[in-house]
Amino acid sequence: MSDTTTAVPVPAPSHSRARTGLPGNVPAPSRPRPRTGPPDDVPAPARPRPHTGPPDDVPALSRPRPHTDLPDDVALPARPGDVPTSSGPHTGRPDDVPAPSQPRPHSDPADAVPAPAQPRSRKALLDYVRTRLPRHWPPVATTLAVGAGTAVSLAPGLLPRTAAAQAVLTAVTVVLALGIARLPRLVIRYFARRVPAATPRARRLVFAATATGVLGAVVYAARWQHTLRSAMVVAPTGPGHWVGWAVGATLLTVATVAVVRGCGRLLRRIGWSRALVMTVVAGLPMALFAVPAAVGWGDRTYAAANAAADPGLVRPVAVTRSGSAESMVNWSTLGREGQRFVTAGPPGAVRVYIGLRSAPDLAARAALAVRELDRAGGFDRSDLVIAVPTGSGWVDPRALHGVDTRFGGDVAVVALQYSNTPSWATFVFGRDAAAASARALVAAVEQHIATMPDPPRLHLYGQSLGALGGSAVFAGAAEQNRRVCSALWAGMPGGGGPAPGARTAVLANTSDPVVHWSLDLLWRPPDLTAARPDAPIPPWLPVVGFLQTTADLLGALGAPPGHGHRYDTDQGTALPGCGPA
Repeated sequence: MSDTTTAVPVPAPSHSRARTGLPGNVPAPSRPRPRTGPPDDVPAPARPRPHTGPPDDVPALSRPRPHTDLPDDVALPARPGDVPTSSGPHTGRPDDVPAPSQPRPHSDPADAVPAPAQPRSRKALLDYVRTRLPRHWPPVATTLAVGAGTAVSLAPGLLPRTAAAQAVLTAVTVVLALGIARLPRLVIRYFARRVPAATPRARRLVFAATATGVLGAVVYAARWQHTLRSAMVVAPTGPGHWVGWAVGATLLTVATVAVVRGCGRLLRRIGWSRALVMTVVAGLPMALFAVPAAVGWGDRTYAAANAAADPGLVRPVAVTRSGSAESMVNWSTLGREGQRFVTAGPPGAVRVYIGLRSAPDLAARAALAVRELDRAGGFDRSDLVIAVPTGSGWVDPRALHGVDTRFGGDVAVVALQYSNTPSWATFVFGRDAAAASARALVAAVEQHIATMPDPPRLHLYGQSLGALGGSAVFAGAAEQNRRVCSALWAGMPGGGGPAPGARTAVLANTSDPVVHWSLDLLWRPPDLTAARPDAPIPPWLPVVGFLQTTADLLGALGAPPGHGHRYDTDQGTALPGCGPA
């Protein structure tokens, strides 16, 4: 047996893994790394951000905000490389440290060196003015319509006007002109589907020319008003008059245009066919019920005003007056105008008046007038004047005074009321009543005096609508001269002179719009052959003259005595005699 032993190889220990007692082919479990931080219940301190800006003792300059059209309070979008923060773009310093404001550059006025003044060229001046002008100019048609309407309203009139009356007239004419100018645009749009628009330069030129024309019209109107007021001895106008006119006309025009446009939008929204049906449906009840109710309300209102007694009038005691204790006519039935008629004049004058409520119908009123004249002694006077009143029953007291002067008090005056509405309403809706009343009274008086051996001389007088009704009694001059001694018409509507050969006096002021007005005024000048000039006469223009005269009708009775529709005592003193004409 040998002494030599066999050596068993033993694997060398591995230096890469620890001795665990596990087989070599079994991997050792990973050993947890030892904890080097704080415990779990202690929060880890905040990790400071790396400092990338300048040192803390050097103020960071704020980056200038780029020029944008955004407001200052709107944050700019982040750019690549910026660190987003809650307060805006990153400036390189911590968020809790505010960036110091950048110092403004030194701008001491004393150190500034004034630049030499450069002479402004003509082109630069024009550019400056052009930038101050409005960008959107009105259409050419609108500009011309406003200018034409304003010029028409400022055309010469017959009477002085207040600023309010002139403003209303201007607003009406401008709105009408805008409506007329709208029609061609609608026609062009219907056929061409597109209305050609003018260039801004053309609009500016038209606007400037129109404004110049309107300014000239204002200057001319101011001179004309001064001429009229001087002739009628009325206070002249001042700058405030025309300022008030301009403001009032502008407000009225804008309000009217706004209302019209609102109605147009409403019609377009609901449709023209539906609007037509609605108009018919609403118009039938109005025509059947609303219009008659309105007419009845107006009649009742005027009747109540006519029946209301004037507290300043006292019932007459003279037997020669209607309404007295001995009269056949009750004082309360005379109406307001009749009571004024019988209380005017000297104590011994004969005044007979028959109101609408004094008798049931026209024939009964005419017969009552004859009996009342006989009772009051009117047929015993040398002259008898039949006065045809106006639509409201009014007889001008100046005419009565002139009649007393003309005949020295030896005269009787009788009047028969035929309406209690204003003359304009009676002229439009019932002018035949004036002629029928005059015919009935003249015939009744003629029938009575035909039985008298020594009848009084008969005269006929009428003013305004009364003149129109009185002149319709006779068919011509021969009939008039045979039936009455003379006639006098004052302020007859439509003007015109007396019939050739008739013993008729006509009083007509050239400033009286009632004398001028008629539909013929639209295409021909008025007939002023019998008018007396009392003020400058404006030149007549087609359509324009009609509009101006219509506007002056509203102030016809507001003129001074002797002008407009106001006549004086010559309404009586100018009565002709019974001799040859």
